[in-house]
Amino acid sequence: MAGRTRTTKKLAQRINRDYFKNRFALARWRHYLSFALTAAGLVWLGSQAAANRQKPYSSGPIAVSHAFIGNKCNSCHVVNTSFGKTVTDQACSACHSGPVHQKEQTFQPACAECHLEHKGAARLAQTNDKACTSCHGDLKTRSGTLHVAAKIVGFDSSHPEFTPLRTKQLDPGTIKFNHKVHLKKDLRGASGNVQMKCDDCHRSSPAARPWPYGQSVEAKLIDPGSLPAPHSKLSNRSYIEPVEYYRNCSVCHTLMFDKRIKEPVPHKDPATVRAFVVVKLQEYIAAHPSEISLPEETEGRIPPRVPPLPAKNAAEWVERRAAQAEKLLWGKTCKECHDLGFAVADNTPQVPKANLTTRWLKHGNFDHPAHQMVVCSSCHQQASTSKLTSDVLVPGIRVCQTCHHSGEEAARSNCSECHQYHDWNKEEYVEPKLTAAGRTPWVMDATN
Repeated sequence: MAGRTRTTKKLAQRINRDYFKNRFALARWRHYLSFALTAAGLVWLGSQAAANRQKPYSSGPIAVSHAFIGNKCNSCHVVNTSFGKTVTDQACSACHSGPVHQKEQTFQPACAECHLEHKGAARLAQTNDKACTSCHGDLKTRSGTLHVAAKIVGFDSSHPEFTPLRTKQLDPGTIKFNHKVHLKKDLRGASGNVQMKCDDCHRSSPAARPWPYGQSVEAKLIDPGSLPAPHSKLSNRSYIEPVEYYRNCSVCHTLMFDKRIKEPVPHKDPATVRAFVVVKLQEYIAAHPSEISLPEETEGRIPPRVPPLPAKNAAEWVERRAAQAEKLLWGKTCKECHDLGFAVADNTPQVPKANLTTRWLKHGNFDHPAHQMVVCSSCHQQASTSKLTSDVLVPGIRVCQTCHHSGEEAARSNCSECHQYHDWNKEEYVEPKLTAAGRTPWVMDATN
Protein backbone atom coordinates (compact mmCIF):
# COMPACT_ATOMS: atom_id res chain seq x y z
CA MET A 1 0.00 0.00 0.00
CA ALA A 2 1.41 3.37 -1.07
CA GLY A 3 2.27 5.85 1.69
CA ARG A 4 0.17 8.98 2.37
CA THR A 5 1.28 11.97 0.29
CA ARG A 6 -0.60 14.63 2.41
CA THR A 7 0.21 14.91 6.08
CA THR A 8 -1.88 16.61 8.73
CA LYS A 9 0.65 19.41 8.90
CA LYS A 10 0.33 20.07 5.17
CA LEU A 11 -3.45 20.09 5.37
CA ALA A 12 -3.39 22.55 8.29
CA GLN A 13 -1.20 24.91 6.29
CA ARG A 14 -4.07 25.36 3.81
CA ILE A 15 -6.29 27.04 6.46
CA ASN A 16 -6.24 30.85 6.50
CA ARG A 17 -5.73 31.68 10.16
CA ASP A 18 -6.50 35.38 9.57
CA TYR A 19 -10.00 34.66 8.15
CA PHE A 20 -11.89 36.16 11.10
CA LYS A 21 -9.79 39.31 10.92
CA ASN A 22 -10.96 40.09 7.42
CA ARG A 23 -13.68 42.82 7.15
CA PHE A 24 -16.39 41.80 4.68
CA ALA A 25 -18.85 44.36 3.29
CA LEU A 26 -21.99 42.98 5.05
CA ALA A 27 -20.39 42.79 8.44
CA ARG A 28 -18.83 46.22 7.98
CA TRP A 29 -22.19 47.89 7.18
CA ARG A 30 -23.89 46.09 10.03
CA HIS A 31 -21.22 47.47 12.35
CA TYR A 32 -21.67 51.00 11.03
CA LEU A 33 -25.47 50.84 11.23
CA SER A 34 -25.41 49.63 14.83
CA PHE A 35 -23.52 52.70 15.91
CA ALA A 36 -25.54 55.04 13.69
CA LEU A 37 -28.94 53.86 14.85
CA THR A 38 -27.91 53.85 18.49
CA ALA A 39 -26.65 57.41 18.11
CA ALA A 40 -29.88 58.46 16.36
CA GLY A 41 -31.95 56.93 19.16
CA LEU A 42 -29.96 58.77 21.80
CA VAL A 43 -30.30 62.04 19.90
CA TRP A 44 -34.11 61.51 19.63
CA LEU A 45 -34.43 60.71 23.31
CA GLY A 46 -32.37 63.79 24.12
CA SER A 47 -34.58 66.02 21.96
CA GLN A 48 -37.73 64.61 23.59
CA ALA A 49 -36.28 65.19 27.05
CA ALA A 50 -35.26 68.74 26.12
CA ALA A 51 -38.84 69.39 24.95
CA ASN A 52 -40.19 67.88 28.19
CA ARG A 53 -42.16 65.22 26.32
CA GLN A 54 -43.13 61.90 27.89
CA LYS A 55 -43.99 60.04 24.69
CA PRO A 56 -40.85 57.85 24.57
CA TYR A 57 -41.64 56.43 28.00
CA SER A 58 -45.39 55.84 27.52
CA SER A 59 -46.84 52.32 27.30
CA GLY A 60 -49.44 53.57 24.83
CA PRO A 61 -52.28 56.08 24.52
CA ILE A 62 -54.30 56.70 27.67
CA ALA A 63 -58.07 56.32 27.81
CA VAL A 64 -60.22 59.24 26.71
CA SER A 65 -61.60 59.61 30.24
CA HIS A 66 -58.04 60.29 31.47
CA ALA A 67 -57.01 62.56 28.61
CA PHE A 68 -57.26 65.68 30.79
CA ILE A 69 -54.24 64.45 32.77
CA GLY A 70 -52.09 65.11 29.71
CA ASN A 71 -48.37 64.55 30.25
CA LYS A 72 -48.57 64.60 34.05
CA CYS A 73 -47.67 60.93 34.46
CA ASN A 74 -46.85 61.49 38.12
CA SER A 75 -50.55 62.01 38.77
CA CYS A 76 -50.94 58.24 38.65
CA HIS A 77 -47.44 56.79 38.76
CA VAL A 78 -46.48 57.73 42.30
CA VAL A 79 -44.37 54.89 43.78
CA ASN A 80 -40.75 54.32 42.74
CA THR A 81 -39.76 50.81 41.67
CA SER A 82 -36.68 49.28 40.07
CA PHE A 83 -37.91 50.12 36.57
CA GLY A 84 -39.74 53.39 37.13
CA LYS A 85 -42.90 54.30 38.99
CA THR A 86 -45.98 52.17 39.49
CA VAL A 87 -49.66 52.95 40.12
CA THR A 88 -51.19 52.24 43.52
CA ASP A 89 -54.78 52.00 44.72
CA GLN A 90 -54.24 55.24 46.61
CA ALA A 91 -53.42 56.99 43.34
CA CYS A 92 -56.72 55.78 41.86
CA SER A 93 -58.81 56.62 44.93
CA ALA A 94 -57.47 60.18 44.86
CA CYS A 95 -59.91 60.78 41.99
CA HIS A 96 -62.25 57.78 42.06
CA SER A 97 -64.46 56.36 44.75
CA GLY A 98 -64.41 52.64 44.08
CA PRO A 99 -66.58 51.11 46.83
CA VAL A 100 -65.94 47.54 47.86
CA HIS A 101 -67.69 44.73 46.04
CA GLN A 102 -69.21 42.94 49.02
CA LYS A 103 -68.55 43.23 52.74
CA GLU A 104 -68.24 39.43 52.85
CA GLN A 105 -65.46 39.25 50.25
CA THR A 106 -62.24 37.59 51.36
CA PHE A 107 -60.02 39.17 48.73
CA GLN A 108 -59.85 42.56 47.05
CA PRO A 109 -57.74 42.91 43.91
CA ALA A 110 -55.73 46.03 43.15
CA CYS A 111 -57.35 48.55 40.83
CA ALA A 112 -54.69 48.08 38.14
CA GLU A 113 -55.27 44.33 38.06
CA CYS A 114 -58.71 44.83 36.53
CA HIS A 115 -58.53 48.28 34.93
CA LEU A 116 -55.70 48.25 32.41
CA GLU A 117 -54.65 51.72 31.29
CA HIS A 118 -52.70 52.39 28.05
CA LYS A 119 -54.75 49.64 26.34
CA GLY A 120 -57.57 51.77 24.95
CA ALA A 121 -60.79 53.20 26.37
CA ALA A 122 -62.77 49.95 26.23
CA ARG A 123 -60.31 47.97 28.32
CA LEU A 124 -60.55 50.43 31.17
CA ALA A 125 -64.08 49.27 32.07
CA GLN A 126 -64.42 45.91 30.32
CA THR A 127 -62.41 43.68 32.58
CA ASN A 128 -61.28 40.17 31.79
CA ASP A 129 -63.42 37.29 33.06
CA LYS A 130 -60.48 35.94 35.04
CA ALA A 131 -60.76 38.96 37.33
CA CYS A 132 -64.22 37.64 38.31
CA THR A 133 -63.81 33.89 38.11
CA SER A 134 -60.68 33.97 40.26
CA CYS A 135 -63.15 34.27 43.15
CA HIS A 136 -66.48 33.14 41.70
CA GLY A 137 -64.99 29.97 40.26
CA ASP A 138 -64.86 28.67 43.83
CA LEU A 139 -66.53 31.33 45.94
CA LYS A 140 -65.76 31.77 49.62
CA THR A 141 -67.08 34.38 52.04
CA ARG A 142 -65.96 35.54 55.45
CA SER A 143 -69.04 34.16 57.15
CA GLY A 144 -69.11 31.01 55.05
CA THR A 145 -72.71 31.69 53.98
CA LEU A 146 -73.40 32.08 50.27
CA HIS A 147 -76.31 33.95 48.72
CA VAL A 148 -75.19 33.35 45.12
CA ALA A 149 -73.91 30.36 43.16
CA ALA A 150 -70.62 28.96 44.47
CA LYS A 151 -69.11 28.06 41.10
CA ILE A 152 -69.47 30.24 38.00
CA VAL A 153 -66.75 30.11 35.36
CA GLY A 154 -68.65 31.37 32.31
CA PHE A 155 -71.99 32.68 31.14
CA ASP A 156 -72.69 29.86 28.70
CA SER A 157 -71.36 27.03 30.88
CA SER A 158 -72.16 27.37 34.59
CA HIS A 159 -74.17 30.54 35.07
CA PRO A 160 -77.42 29.80 36.97
CA GLU A 161 -80.88 30.71 35.75
CA PHE A 162 -81.91 34.31 36.45
CA THR A 163 -83.15 34.80 40.01
CA PRO A 164 -86.82 35.72 39.30
CA LEU A 165 -87.27 32.53 37.27
CA ARG A 166 -85.05 30.29 39.38
CA THR A 167 -86.93 31.20 42.57
CA LYS A 168 -90.33 31.22 40.78
CA GLN A 169 -91.16 34.79 41.78
CA LEU A 170 -94.56 36.28 40.99
CA ASP A 171 -95.15 39.79 39.74
CA PRO A 172 -96.12 41.87 42.82
CA GLY A 173 -98.06 44.41 40.71
CA THR A 174 -101.69 44.98 41.63
CA ILE A 175 -102.91 46.40 38.30
CA LYS A 176 -105.08 43.81 36.57
CA PHE A 177 -103.67 43.38 33.10
CA ASN A 178 -104.10 40.77 30.37
CA HIS A 179 -101.36 40.84 27.72
CA LYS A 180 -103.13 38.30 25.53
CA VAL A 181 -106.26 40.44 25.24
CA HIS A 182 -104.33 43.61 24.43
CA LEU A 183 -102.24 41.88 21.73
CA LYS A 184 -105.09 40.12 19.98
CA LYS A 185 -106.05 41.02 16.44
CA ASP A 186 -108.76 43.64 15.86
CA LEU A 187 -108.89 44.82 19.46
CA ARG A 188 -111.56 47.46 19.92
CA GLY A 189 -109.97 50.85 20.46
CA ALA A 190 -111.20 54.40 20.93
CA SER A 191 -111.59 55.00 17.19
CA GLY A 192 -112.05 51.52 15.75
CA ASN A 193 -110.22 48.22 15.78
CA VAL A 194 -106.48 48.33 16.37
CA GLN A 195 -103.48 46.00 16.48
CA MET A 196 -101.37 46.92 19.46
CA LYS A 197 -97.60 46.46 19.62
CA CYS A 198 -95.27 46.14 22.59
CA ASP A 199 -93.77 49.54 21.76
CA ASP A 200 -97.16 51.20 22.22
CA CYS A 201 -96.73 50.92 25.99
CA HIS A 202 -93.18 49.72 26.70
CA ARG A 203 -90.26 51.99 25.83
CA SER A 204 -86.88 52.52 27.38
CA SER A 205 -87.33 56.29 27.06
CA PRO A 206 -90.41 58.43 26.27
CA ALA A 207 -88.42 60.29 23.59
CA ALA A 208 -90.33 62.58 21.22
CA ARG A 209 -92.57 60.04 19.52
CA PRO A 210 -96.25 60.33 20.43
CA TRP A 211 -98.00 57.64 22.40
CA PRO A 212 -100.81 56.13 20.28
CA TYR A 213 -103.11 55.42 23.22
CA GLY A 214 -102.17 58.19 25.61
CA GLN A 215 -102.12 61.95 25.92
CA SER A 216 -99.27 64.38 26.23
CA VAL A 217 -99.03 66.38 29.43
CA GLU A 218 -100.32 69.48 27.66
CA ALA A 219 -103.46 67.69 26.47
CA LYS A 220 -104.56 66.52 29.90
CA LEU A 221 -107.70 68.06 31.27
CA ILE A 222 -106.33 68.03 34.79
CA ASP A 223 -102.86 67.91 36.27
CA PRO A 224 -102.06 64.22 36.94
CA GLY A 225 -99.05 65.00 39.14
CA SER A 226 -95.43 64.32 38.35
CA LEU A 227 -94.57 61.50 35.96
CA PRO A 228 -91.45 59.36 36.25
CA ALA A 229 -88.63 61.34 34.67
CA PRO A 230 -86.34 59.54 32.22
CA HIS A 231 -82.74 58.98 33.37
CA SER A 232 -83.73 59.45 37.03
CA LYS A 233 -82.84 57.01 39.81
CA LEU A 234 -86.16 55.25 39.30
CA SER A 235 -85.95 55.37 35.54
CA ASN A 236 -82.89 54.81 33.39
CA ARG A 237 -82.76 54.84 29.61
CA SER A 238 -81.42 51.29 29.64
CA TYR A 239 -84.60 50.04 31.30
CA ILE A 240 -88.23 50.15 30.31
CA GLU A 241 -90.16 53.12 31.65
CA PRO A 242 -93.04 52.11 33.96
CA VAL A 243 -96.48 52.19 32.39
CA GLU A 244 -98.44 55.34 33.32
CA TYR A 245 -102.18 55.82 32.87
CA TYR A 246 -102.20 59.19 31.06
CA ARG A 247 -99.30 58.31 28.83
CA ASN A 248 -100.29 54.76 27.88
CA CYS A 249 -103.95 54.03 28.64
CA SER A 250 -106.08 57.18 28.80
CA VAL A 251 -107.30 57.28 25.18
CA CYS A 252 -109.02 53.89 25.37
CA HIS A 253 -109.77 53.65 29.08
CA THR A 254 -111.52 56.95 29.71
CA LEU A 255 -112.78 57.94 33.16
CA MET A 256 -116.06 59.55 32.15
CA PHE A 257 -118.75 59.60 34.87
CA ASP A 258 -121.71 61.56 33.46
CA LYS A 259 -122.81 62.25 29.89
CA ARG A 260 -123.49 65.87 30.81
CA ILE A 261 -119.86 66.45 31.80
CA LYS A 262 -117.24 66.39 29.04
CA GLU A 263 -114.27 66.11 31.39
CA PRO A 264 -113.19 62.74 32.84
CA VAL A 265 -112.28 62.42 36.48
CA PRO A 266 -108.56 62.69 37.30
CA HIS A 267 -106.64 59.46 37.75
CA LYS A 268 -105.94 60.17 41.39
CA ASP A 269 -106.99 59.03 44.85
CA PRO A 270 -110.73 58.48 45.57
CA ALA A 271 -111.04 61.62 47.71
CA THR A 272 -109.80 63.78 44.83
CA VAL A 273 -112.09 61.97 42.39
CA ARG A 274 -115.11 62.46 44.68
CA ALA A 275 -114.39 66.18 45.11
CA PHE A 276 -113.94 66.60 41.35
CA VAL A 277 -117.30 64.95 40.60
CA VAL A 278 -119.16 67.16 43.08
CA VAL A 279 -117.58 70.37 41.79
CA LYS A 280 -118.33 69.56 38.15
CA LEU A 281 -121.94 68.65 38.92
CA GLN A 282 -122.40 71.84 40.93
CA GLU A 283 -121.00 73.90 38.07
CA TYR A 284 -123.28 72.16 35.59
CA ILE A 285 -126.54 72.55 37.51
CA ALA A 286 -125.70 76.16 38.28
CA ALA A 287 -125.51 76.75 34.52
CA HIS A 288 -128.63 74.64 33.81
CA PRO A 289 -131.06 75.23 36.74
CA SER A 290 -134.07 74.13 34.67
CA GLU A 291 -132.87 70.50 34.83
CA ILE A 292 -133.47 70.28 38.60
CA SER A 293 -137.13 69.50 38.10
CA LEU A 294 -136.56 66.94 35.36
CA PRO A 295 -137.00 63.27 36.31
CA GLU A 296 -133.98 60.99 36.27
CA GLU A 297 -133.41 59.11 33.05
CA THR A 298 -134.00 55.36 33.23
CA GLU A 299 -133.82 54.57 29.53
CA GLY A 300 -131.67 51.55 28.78
CA ARG A 301 -131.73 50.16 32.30
CA ILE A 302 -132.15 46.42 32.62
CA PRO A 303 -134.38 45.68 34.37
CA PRO A 304 -136.32 48.94 33.96
CA ARG A 305 -137.29 50.77 37.13
CA VAL A 306 -139.80 53.47 38.05
CA PRO A 307 -138.03 56.85 37.94
CA PRO A 308 -137.84 58.57 41.34
CA LEU A 309 -139.40 61.93 42.00
CA PRO A 310 -137.48 64.95 40.66
CA ALA A 311 -134.96 66.57 42.99
CA LYS A 312 -136.24 69.36 45.23
CA ASN A 313 -133.21 71.60 44.81
CA ALA A 314 -129.72 71.82 43.31
CA ALA A 315 -128.06 70.22 46.34
CA GLU A 316 -130.26 67.14 46.14
CA TRP A 317 -129.73 66.96 42.35
CA VAL A 318 -125.95 67.01 42.85
CA GLU A 319 -126.14 64.43 45.63
CA ARG A 320 -128.12 61.98 43.49
CA ARG A 321 -125.92 62.35 40.42
CA ALA A 322 -122.75 62.10 42.49
CA ALA A 323 -123.99 58.82 43.99
CA GLN A 324 -124.70 57.50 40.51
CA ALA A 325 -121.28 58.59 39.30
CA GLU A 326 -119.53 56.88 42.21
CA LYS A 327 -121.50 53.71 41.61
CA LEU A 328 -120.30 53.72 38.00
CA LEU A 329 -116.70 54.54 38.87
CA TRP A 330 -116.24 52.31 41.91
CA GLY A 331 -118.35 49.42 40.59
CA LYS A 332 -117.22 49.28 36.96
CA THR A 333 -114.69 51.76 35.63
CA CYS A 334 -112.02 51.60 38.35
CA LYS A 335 -112.59 47.89 38.93
CA GLU A 336 -111.37 47.20 35.40
CA CYS A 337 -107.81 47.62 36.66
CA HIS A 338 -107.92 47.88 40.48
CA ASP A 339 -109.03 45.49 43.20
CA LEU A 340 -110.87 47.95 45.43
CA GLY A 341 -111.52 47.58 49.12
CA PHE A 342 -114.23 49.67 50.78
CA ALA A 343 -114.26 51.42 54.13
CA VAL A 344 -117.52 50.81 55.98
CA ALA A 345 -117.85 54.37 57.26
CA ASP A 346 -118.27 56.40 54.06
CA ASN A 347 -118.00 53.76 51.32
CA THR A 348 -114.69 55.25 50.16
CA PRO A 349 -112.70 52.67 48.17
CA GLN A 350 -109.18 51.74 49.18
CA VAL A 351 -106.95 51.49 46.11
CA PRO A 352 -103.89 49.28 46.56
CA LYS A 353 -100.53 50.65 45.45
CA ALA A 354 -99.72 49.73 41.84
CA ASN A 355 -96.34 48.31 42.88
CA LEU A 356 -95.01 48.09 39.33
CA THR A 357 -91.59 46.47 39.07
CA THR A 358 -89.19 48.65 37.09
CA ARG A 359 -86.20 46.31 37.25
CA TRP A 360 -86.34 42.54 37.57
CA LEU A 361 -82.65 41.64 37.42
CA LYS A 362 -81.42 43.38 40.55
CA HIS A 363 -77.82 42.18 40.27
CA GLY A 364 -77.38 42.42 36.52
CA ASN A 365 -77.47 45.26 34.02
CA PHE A 366 -79.43 45.19 30.79
CA ASP A 367 -79.51 47.72 27.97
CA HIS A 368 -82.75 47.68 25.93
CA PRO A 369 -81.60 50.23 23.30
CA ALA A 370 -78.63 47.98 22.51
CA HIS A 371 -81.13 45.21 21.67
CA GLN A 372 -83.68 47.34 19.81
CA MET A 373 -83.07 45.52 16.53
CA VAL A 374 -84.41 42.30 18.09
CA VAL A 375 -88.17 41.68 17.94
CA CYS A 376 -89.64 41.90 21.46
CA SER A 377 -91.50 38.61 21.19
CA SER A 378 -88.32 36.69 20.34
CA CYS A 379 -87.13 37.27 23.90
CA HIS A 380 -90.41 37.81 25.76
CA GLN A 381 -91.99 34.73 24.26
CA GLN A 382 -94.81 34.33 26.78
CA ALA A 383 -96.23 37.85 26.45
CA SER A 384 -98.76 36.99 23.74
CA THR A 385 -100.31 34.22 25.86
CA SER A 386 -100.08 35.80 29.32
CA LYS A 387 -103.45 36.43 30.99
CA LEU A 388 -102.39 37.19 34.57
CA THR A 389 -100.59 40.14 36.14
CA SER A 390 -98.62 37.70 38.29
CA ASP A 391 -96.88 36.24 35.22
CA VAL A 392 -93.18 37.13 35.12
CA LEU A 393 -92.27 37.63 31.48
CA VAL A 394 -88.50 37.99 31.90
CA PRO A 395 -86.69 35.87 29.27
CA GLY A 396 -84.75 32.91 30.62
CA ILE A 397 -81.00 32.54 30.41
CA ARG A 398 -81.30 30.13 27.47
CA VAL A 399 -82.79 32.94 25.40
CA CYS A 400 -79.79 35.17 26.12
CA GLN A 401 -77.33 32.36 25.42
CA THR A 402 -78.59 32.00 21.86
CA CYS A 403 -76.59 35.14 21.05
CA HIS A 404 -74.25 35.57 24.04
CA HIS A 405 -71.90 32.60 24.12
CA SER A 406 -68.26 31.80 23.51
CA GLY A 407 -66.92 31.82 19.99
CA GLU A 408 -65.89 34.30 17.33
CA GLU A 409 -69.34 34.73 15.74
CA ALA A 410 -71.19 35.52 18.96
CA ALA A 411 -72.14 38.52 21.05
CA ARG A 412 -69.93 39.28 24.02
CA SER A 413 -70.59 37.15 27.07
CA ASN A 414 -68.05 38.66 29.48
CA CYS A 415 -69.04 39.09 33.12
CA SER A 416 -68.58 42.86 32.84
CA GLU A 417 -71.29 43.02 30.15
CA CYS A 418 -73.97 42.56 32.82
CA HIS A 419 -72.30 42.85 36.23
CA GLN A 420 -70.45 45.60 38.06
CA TYR A 421 -67.83 44.88 40.66
CA HIS A 422 -68.16 48.00 42.79
CA ASP A 423 -71.20 48.61 44.97
CA TRP A 424 -72.02 52.11 43.76
CA ASN A 425 -74.70 52.55 46.41
CA LYS A 426 -71.77 53.17 48.74
CA GLU A 427 -70.03 55.68 46.48
CA GLU A 428 -68.49 58.63 48.28
CA TYR A 429 -67.67 62.13 47.13
CA VAL A 430 -64.05 62.74 46.14
CA GLU A 431 -62.58 66.23 46.46
CA PRO A 432 -61.09 67.31 43.07
CA LYS A 433 -57.29 67.47 43.12
CA LEU A 434 -56.11 67.69 39.50
CA THR A 435 -56.20 70.40 36.87
CA ALA A 436 -56.46 70.19 33.09
CA ALA A 437 -53.35 72.35 32.55
CA GLY A 438 -50.18 70.98 31.03
CA ARG A 439 -51.63 68.70 28.38
CA THR A 440 -49.49 67.93 25.35
CA PRO A 441 -50.80 67.47 21.78
CA TRP A 442 -49.57 63.89 21.41
CA VAL A 443 -51.81 62.71 24.25
CA MET A 444 -54.93 64.19 22.70
CA ASP A 445 -54.00 62.90 19.25
CA ALA A 446 -53.45 59.40 20.59
CA THR A 447 -56.77 59.19 22.40
CA ASN A 448 -59.05 60.80 19.77
